[in-house]
Amino acid sequence: MRVSALLLVTLRDDPAEAEIPSHKLLLRGGYIRRVASGIYAYLPLMWRVLRKVSAIVRQEMDAAGALETLLPQLQPAELWQRSGRWSGYTAGEGIMFHLQDRQDRELGLGPTHEEVITALAADLLRSYRQLPVNLYQIQTKFRDEIRPRFGLMRGREFIMKDAYSFHASAEDLGRGYAAMDQAYRRIFSRCGLQAVAVQADSGAIGGSASQEFMVTAEAGEDLILSSADGSYAANQERAESLAAEAVPLENTAASEVETPGQTTIDALVEAQGWHASQLVKVILLVARFEQGRQQALLISLRGDQQLNEVKLANWLNQEHGQAWGALLGIEPLEAKHVAAENAPAFGYLGPDLSDAVLQGSKKLESSFLRLADPTALDLPLFICGANRPNAHRVAASWSEAGMASPQRVELRAALPGDRCCHDPSQQLQARRGIEVGHIFQLGLKYSEALGATFANEQGQDAPLWMGCYGIGVSRLAQAAVEQHHDSAGMVWPVPIAPFEVVIVIASSKEAQQVELAEALYGQLQQAGVDVLLDDRNERAGVKFKDAELIGIPWRLVVGRGAANGQVELVERCSGDKQEGPHQDVVAQLLQTLQQQRQGL
Repeated sequence: MRVSALLLVTLRDDPAEAEIPSHKLLLRGGYIRRVASGIYAYLPLMWRVLRKVSAIVRQEMDAAGALETLLPQLQPAELWQRSGRWSGYTAGEGIMFHLQDRQDRELGLGPTHEEVITALAADLLRSYRQLPVNLYQIQTKFRDEIRPRFGLMRGREFIMKDAYSFHASAEDLGRGYAAMDQAYRRIFSRCGLQAVAVQADSGAIGGSASQEFMVTAEAGEDLILSSADGSYAANQERAESLAAEAVPLENTAASEVETPGQTTIDALVEAQGWHASQLVKVILLVARFEQGRQQALLISLRGDQQLNEVKLANWLNQEHGQAWGALLGIEPLEAKHVAAENAPAFGYLGPDLSDAVLQGSKKLESSFLRLADPTALDLPLFICGANRPNAHRVAASWSEAGMASPQRVELRAALPGDRCCHDPSQQLQARRGIEVGHIFQLGLKYSEALGATFANEQGQDAPLWMGCYGIGVSRLAQAAVEQHHDSAGMVWPVPIAPFEVVIVIASSKEAQQVELAEALYGQLQQAGVDVLLDDRNERAGVKFKDAELIGIPWRLVVGRGAANGQVELVERCSGDKQEGPHQDVVAQLLQTLQQQRQGL
């Protein structure tokens, strides 16, 4: 490929819309262009990267015995209603684009394909002799993100590889899951990424076990908590830990203390000299359910802890989903939710806040669902809000008269510095990560809901055991840039670079330079190298800056030494340079490329 024919349009300045390095560089390098919020066009350079990533994914999936297929992007609502996910994906999170056809039938634009593939399995898989089977696809997915951001990291349209396996037993599912785990590790390694596998929450997909693959990067949206010995790593949403011991509150008579304007834990600690672990903070929330129930929640946490909303949502679905329908969302309880005269003293709430504040509400249930984390419930004495403005209670206890008895539920988030469960002598360490892959053991969730059964060895009908395995192909490509860049631009790993080598003609007006560059271009093409020839009539400095910006791994410069057959070879990642006769330089380049293609 010649640069003159490439449609290379680069930008010198960072676009205002971009926040993180990879997004800025992909826009500046002419890889992507924004069409609308969360919607991007993949320009020729980006498409070459995505094709290479997809090729690696296909090779490893095929090697693992998976079969490529292509599923419809339009999906009937009826399938999602049978699985119980339609309301959650439309009325709840609202993540699914949905529409009606001319016969008023409801359809969704696929954010994922569990329902469709399970319905097909119910039709196609009749006997244990057909199992196991793993079907995968690489195609565009659609999700109506509330806040699209970071370019391809969180868009409303993206390319994804998703696979679904079907098994005769839980044991065989475990073997398939392990095989996908190994395939994923090879994929990310071959793509030149440093990825870590972490325990993860199964989220709306569901299932009994799941594992995320994170590319470590400062711009990552996820927080990875891990032990120093490397034996434990989890997404903060899923992570478990031992909280630090609370600082005991001295035995003192119960009293109320005036605390004007001290509405936060930090303000109370600074003004009163209390320790955060001596306080119980109260969080008021409203949980909306599929069947219309709007339940007020009163959550009690120790003052130095944070609420894990994923844990809360999972508990609500598990405990009340059958009676109240699927959880659609959780939001803060605000003054607008209650009658004006009953508005609680926000910033000064205690666990014994009366249900009376909910009276007169037209939407909320008449009483709180009261939950408390064990770290709060285990405090013999504590400090809390007095349920009136500008006042807190000291030496309150859960056993005193009038104190409501909340349900004991693990709700706190694991935090950096917490003690590790497997070894309390170690502390959890934090780093940021970008999720590029996620694998699930779905179990029987979808097969039972959609009637996907097979005849087992005993001739009896049994539900299929399922696994699900996803890789964000377009996200992976941007994650590679986030992990591999410098101040000059992108630094693509060889296996997924749009081109492996760029030949730069220092002066297109010098016939000897042009002649040698053309000869090397043909030689590298014949050797199977993905080579780009910068044949533009531009200054050498412009060409060098563009080559660095777009991140081609190797730059072969044909300059003043062309008359003597001398060229310069520059490695993008290290900046190392070597000069010499073009025959020797090219021979060394070909040898090195062969190794780098294998990830060596």
